[in-house]
Amino acid sequence: MSRHELPTHRPGSGDGLLRGAGSVTSTGVGAGPWLPDGTSETLLVTGFELLRGEVERIVAATGGQLRTVGNLREAVPFWDTAAAVLVGSDISELPPRGRSPAVLVGLNEDGDRLWHLAAAIGAERVAVLPEAATWLAEYLSRSRTPQPGGLVLGIVGGCGGAGSSTAAVWLAHAAARGGVRVLLVDGDPWGGGLELALAAEEAAGLRWPDLADANGTIDPRQLADSLPLAGGFPFLSWPGNKENHGGVDPEVVAGVLDAARRGFELVVVDIGRGRETLRLFAWDCDRMIVVAPALLRAAVATARLLQDLPPVETVLVVRGRPGAVLDAELIAESVGLPLAGIMPDVRRAATATENGRLLDTGRQRKVRRFAGMVLDFGSGHSA
Repeated sequence: MSRHELPTHRPGSGDGLLRGAGSVTSTGVGAGPWLPDGTSETLLVTGFELLRGEVERIVAATGGQLRTVGNLREAVPFWDTAAAVLVGSDISELPPRGRSPAVLVGLNEDGDRLWHLAAAIGAERVAVLPEAATWLAEYLSRSRTPQPGGLVLGIVGGCGGAGSSTAAVWLAHAAARGGVRVLLVDGDPWGGGLELALAAEEAAGLRWPDLADANGTIDPRQLADSLPLAGGFPFLSWPGNKENHGGVDPEVVAGVLDAARRGFELVVVDIGRGRETLRLFAWDCDRMIVVAPALLRAAVATARLLQDLPPVETVLVVRGRPGAVLDAELIAESVGLPLAGIMPDVRRAATATENGRLLDTGRQRKVRRFAGMVLDFGSGHSA
């Protein structure tokens, strides 16, 4: 760990994750008078007994109730009143029209099929058990006592070199100038370290490797106080050096993003394009922005990428360039996404990124205008 120590609320610590361990769950039975006031049930839709057993243990550990039904038709009467809805990987039908999003739960052996199924049925999140048991327990605990939180906005390039990192920095910078409590997150461990583009590699504070051993519920205030600053906003980056840093577990990523959501109004995540980083970060985002240059091959690559994105509101930003053959509206129409804005072509932007002066380019009027338009369109925050 760095000199900034990050305390966490660990399971079993009174106000932590597993309070109420050992409580009895209910399957298909209404709440009884012995249950605490305000306890809401979790609805599980599955006919898979092994999966049902895994979920029962998790719900019991959180002190909640569980109602299990075998198919979507049986789930309809309980769907909208449940605190959370879990859909098993054995259910391939679409949820009832107008019903709220659910979490798709499955087991390790489901493999890549689980992610494609989640996109097909419109699941909000994916939980692969037993690895995601801690995350799912925290999710269910929060669902019974929901608290308002900020928006997690994912930025991803439709093709290599699209400019998604530049867009992420510009958007975070513009939001901070507009008075929004914003956090910039580097989601790509193979991207070389976003801190280099900010000229902040020497700034004191936590990086992703420092959080690798974090568990339990992370306190959002402690997280905010432990992060480095650049351009008037905090950031969480992979180190910009040659060391071989181990990755972080999905539970750590989920815990950090949950704390960020509770501690900031806006969390901008530069996700990268790797399938693993998409799985780690994109499925915890509330909205997505895809950045693509005005090129035919970029449009094709972007259309393919959409198959790996979660079913959340997604918009397109087209990176302008001199002599572009394709019109931005045509690109947006071809990939099937709303056009949120055209990213300006800034002279020597690539050089500024290499020299750690990307924040300086963000002060240009055309960049400020672009960022304000996209933030208004894509996140509900006006810069």
